[in-house]
Amino acid sequence: MPSSSVPACGPFPAPTKALQSSSLFSFSTLSPRSWVISFARSSIVSVLKDAITVGHLTISDSEGTHYYGKRQKGCNDVHLKVVSDNFWLRILLSGDLGFSEAYMIGDVEVSSLKGAMNLWLENQSGMEETLSSTAAKISSTISGFYNSFLGQTRSQARLNAIASYDQSNELFKAFLSKEMMYSCALWTEAEGGVRGDLETGPVPGDLEAAQRRKIHHVLRKARVKPGHRVLEFGSGWGGLAIEAARSYGCEVDTLTLSIQQKTLAEERVKAAGLEGRIRVHLLDYREIPAEFEKAFDAFVSIEMLEHVGAKHYNTYFKLVDYALKSTGATAVVTSSTFPESRFSGYQAEDFMRRYMWPNSCLPSATALITAAQASSQGRFTLEGVENHAAHYPRTLREWGRRLEANLSQDLIVKDYPALSERADYDAFKRKWQYLFEYAAAGFAKGYITCHMLTFIRQNDTPERCD
Repeated sequence: MPSSSVPACGPFPAPTKALQSSSLFSFSTLSPRSWVISFARSSIVSVLKDAITVGHLTISDSEGTHYYGKRQKGCNDVHLKVVSDNFWLRILLSGDLGFSEAYMIGDVEVSSLKGAMNLWLENQSGMEETLSSTAAKISSTISGFYNSFLGQTRSQARLNAIASYDQSNELFKAFLSKEMMYSCALWTEAEGGVRGDLETGPVPGDLEAAQRRKIHHVLRKARVKPGHRVLEFGSGWGGLAIEAARSYGCEVDTLTLSIQQKTLAEERVKAAGLEGRIRVHLLDYREIPAEFEKAFDAFVSIEMLEHVGAKHYNTYFKLVDYALKSTGATAVVTSSTFPESRFSGYQAEDFMRRYMWPNSCLPSATALITAAQASSQGRFTLEGVENHAAHYPRTLREWGRRLEANLSQDLIVKDYPALSERADYDAFKRKWQYLFEYAAAGFAKGYITCHMLTFIRQNDTPERCD
């Protein structure tokens, strides 16, 4: 997937210019904890009064119900119910990340996660204009209170726990298609297109069809033929490797760092009767053996680049160049990406990097193309660029429906005994619900993209044309 991170996305930014005029002494009669909470609340509220110009937000908390923006027919109307006043402090100090934490542990209830994400994105320019250096200074001043009031609570322990889970195969079986492709599917009119589930409703088997289409699209772009040897970085659960061997007659070497994925991938390979054609290696891509040199006709990698990191892109493509034959070889890579204007080698911690994929980094298409050319010394020719971002929101919606239908506490507690407490399980499930809506909003609004890049060898032709 979104093995990767999406832009900061949630109905609250960091605090604003209003903090510049806030009196640090207006709450002097309150206890320290109440003082900090009240200060946080007033700071965030002052942001919302000025910043929300598109859509409508209702917030209910211990001090009553308050409205922001203009409610109009057909507008995005979101209602937040603040269950715990800690919500305000989380937002003040952690912005987007704080909102995700508040949602996961139940400090806030949201009428529509999708609506909340869209409200933030549609008003982002207004939010950003109100940011000030004063906010950062005040946040750092009171950050000690955060640890005192929230740092070692049961809620914080719950957040620490769900951040550290190495997700189980059973979890992914609950929401992925039968192919178990944890990546963007490709939708056509056969399934009603990228909005088919919204316009006519989801149909059983649609996700499977769209994921099979994606696999075959990648393999056709890789120009594989019977007898070809294929190298894959990022095995997943073997979906692409199995199809390359079964439908195209290829031999596949595929790499993973997950013991659980390797175990299940090998079980699936055996069930398909393809043990002689597919080898699943528990191996870092930087440790490929010498016998891989110039041994492969094709290279594929589906949404693994998000975990490589900007400083390693050259190494990644240098090894692809090393492993592919000098002529007649093709490389196809896909990745969730940032548009060029938003790409940076340094990406701050947000919900994705804190709770889903620590240390992940979204590349841009240009950064990958530049690295491929530099590291191969011009031995790659860029053959094709596709942006599949429009296909991701429906993929994520389908995953969300299946998670809701198939995931149960009894199922997941087998791998994670700590989730035997209902509150812990609920927080774990909300993490995944948040992920699907968070990422879908980013793709739908153009804040993140999803590129597929195809490279052929220098002087190779895409297809015979004479």
